[in-house]
Amino acid sequence: MIIDLGYRGLLRPLLFRAFSGDAERIHDRTLAAIARLGGNRLALASLARWFCRHREPTTVAGIQFPGLVGLAAGMDKNGLGIKTWSSLGFGFVELGTVTTQPQPGNEKPRLFRLPESRAILNRMGFNNHGAQALADRLAVAGVSRGNMAVGIPIGISIGKTKNVPVADATEDYLASLRTLAPYADYFAINVSSPNTAGLRSLQDPKALTDLITALVAEAWQLAAGGLPVPIFVKVAPDLTEVALEDVVQVCTDAGAEGLIATNTTLGREGLATTDQVLVAESGGLSGAPLTRRAREVVSFLAAHTTLPIIGVGGIMSRDDGQAMLDAGASLLQIYTGYIYAGPALLTELNRLEPDRAPPC
Repeated sequence: MIIDLGYRGLLRPLLFRAFSGDAERIHDRTLAAIARLGGNRLALASLARWFCRHREPTTVAGIQFPGLVGLAAGMDKNGLGIKTWSSLGFGFVELGTVTTQPQPGNEKPRLFRLPESRAILNRMGFNNHGAQALADRLAVAGVSRGNMAVGIPIGISIGKTKNVPVADATEDYLASLRTLAPYADYFAINVSSPNTAGLRSLQDPKALTDLITALVAEAWQLAAGGLPVPIFVKVAPDLTEVALEDVVQVCTDAGAEGLIATNTTLGREGLATTDQVLVAESGGLSGAPLTRRAREVVSFLAAHTTLPIIGVGGIMSRDDGQAMLDAGASLLQIYTGYIYAGPALLTELNRLEPDRAPPC
């Protein structure tokens, strides 16, 4: 309760007003502070004693997770805070989305808060330092697949480089996978961001089949007789049920080991009146307006596949998290909810029951 009031009543208002409300500058400064904490062992130990108390281990896709709640991709694209996230209570972290080539992303401003709607609108465009830079940072931190050097598994979200034609996307993804495979506990294949032109066309059955088949084959090749890095596919909330069925069939046939549902939405339903001024802004919407749809997608996927699902999108409360698990998710991820609710949300989610069966 004290942490909740301290964040919502004091820290969040200060953060939201900093830098004249520039959401991206605030994000960058906050992430830099989190990264600095990673060099202070005493601070990390103190944080872990408080925030990791309620984590319960679970195993998904052969990976042992200390807790069922992870940090979603987009928060720490370049792995700056990798030494800190575990001590803050996360059970895993998904870095990226990273691309083979470094790129600046879309023009600024490209990140907007919609506080009355408890939402975020972004059109970042996969701004990142590139796959090799991330690999170098993970190597320096002593990270390798399965060694839990930073206390939690590391997923890496990979996407298409902006200046690579969609027709050449498979080789672009393969290059990132080859560079980062020694460090990833799983890969998230991002074919669903709305902020890179043509990317969502990779969810079409033929394109997705070619891409996932190639990535799975390469993962087996790199495993050299061992078990390959699991491949998860991240889907958009805006797909129809027919398209979702196609994704499930492709992922099953191609050998993917899991799904992540969902990415941000192009829809603008559920916005508060005071936030309607941003309706015309392009980009993907996350947060409370996505809660219902993300859960519907997870429920639909769970009814059509036995592949594990990481549920993400609009998890703003403990009840939202439990509902996502009840819908069929095996793990949870948060981002926007963490920004609005703070550390108390993660503490509450870590108390959930991951093994409760979904309703009939």
